[in-house]
Amino acid sequence: MRSACHLAYRCAAVAAAVSLCAAAAAPLEEQPPPGLSKIGGARLALAGVQVSPKAGAPALPGGLTGRAWLVADAVSGEVLAAQNAHVRLPPASTLKMLFADTVLPRFPRDQVHKVAHGELASLGAGSSLVGVKEDLDYRVEDLWRGVFLSSGNDAVHVLAHMNGGIDKTVAQMQARADAMGAHDTHVVSPDGYDAEGQLSSAYDLTLFARVGLRNTDFRSYCSTKQATFPGAYDKTTGQRASYGIANTDRLLGHYPGLIGVKNGYTTNAGSTFVGAAERDGRTLLVAVMHPETYMKVYEETAALLDWGFAAEGKVAPVGQLVDEPAGKAESPGSRGAHGAAGRTRTVQAARDEVDAGGWIAAGLCGAAGAAALCGLLVRRRRARARALRAVAGPGSDGSEQPVGATPGSHD
Repeated sequence: MRSACHLAYRCAAVAAAVSLCAAAAAPLEEQPPPGLSKIGGARLALAGVQVSPKAGAPALPGGLTGRAWLVADAVSGEVLAAQNAHVRLPPASTLKMLFADTVLPRFPRDQVHKVAHGELASLGAGSSLVGVKEDLDYRVEDLWRGVFLSSGNDAVHVLAHMNGGIDKTVAQMQARADAMGAHDTHVVSPDGYDAEGQLSSAYDLTLFARVGLRNTDFRSYCSTKQATFPGAYDKTTGQRASYGIANTDRLLGHYPGLIGVKNGYTTNAGSTFVGAAERDGRTLLVAVMHPETYMKVYEETAALLDWGFAAEGKVAPVGQLVDEPAGKAESPGSRGAHGAAGRTRTVQAARDEVDAGGWIAAGLCGAAGAAALCGLLVRRRRARARALRAVAGPGSDGSEQPVGATPGSHD
């Protein structure tokens, strides 16, 4: 009886503590990364919806379920509205935009490459494929169509091997992201396939799209609806076959003025999408990450694009997409000493924030908090581990696997 009463008392105390301290005990992975410099403006580092309407401004679309989203003017870089802009989430195949920003300028479109044995060996189970085969020749432009239209991880891996290998390409992508000011992004695989610690944000994905659209080839590939892809040789005729491929972007050709840019889906990431559209001389960018269902990523992108065009001149910007400083980009393939130091400072900031949050929560909860202190400390210890997994770099202690990560198939 004593044990039952004691357990009931502890449960009641914990329930009271939770009700009084809900904000203090919010899941850490939902917050902007600790130690984040306020890239793009202070408001974008805040949780929740950020918008500054003027008189006559349209209301934001109702029923948005994306865990993070952002609407920006592609030319001026002004962020018109956002929710959890810097929250770090698995990006899925939208990370292929950063891959293209990094690798696309390195090879001419008409260069031909024969796929060597082993270049497709490291593809993740369930990867989306365009159908690249070993011992066959492919033009670079065909491989890029495979990347953008079919979200082909096989095409990504071949281009990465042409670029010097997977590890070298990942390092170059990380350096490119850092140079852009995309400090929420941690690259593990070049194709966006679910991997331990692979994270980005709505803000960073918008940067990748904005930079990519300045490249004529990038813009051409991401706006292509259909194309043919080279197949195998017919053993009888000696002629090479081909087959059609279609862009997996569900808005392309259906939303007026849509340019692209890239969609993605994995079991862990859910749906992610960055879309760009032109109307009346304006180009808007919208990023949506992790809505409730697969198709909602397109529905919510379209609704936010509609809102952005209707809100012209009727909202004040809440932030800014940064431009990569001229001459400040790191040399490809190396993050340099300051990259490692910066990641160390971020890990330390995570420790400090989580430890401080535990004591603040206990203080706010008063007597109920004292009764539930042990449980709170356990939760905080787990939150600290999640924070370290989210921000720690390769070689750190502990896994970087996002909570609930399960490798899955790509869109």
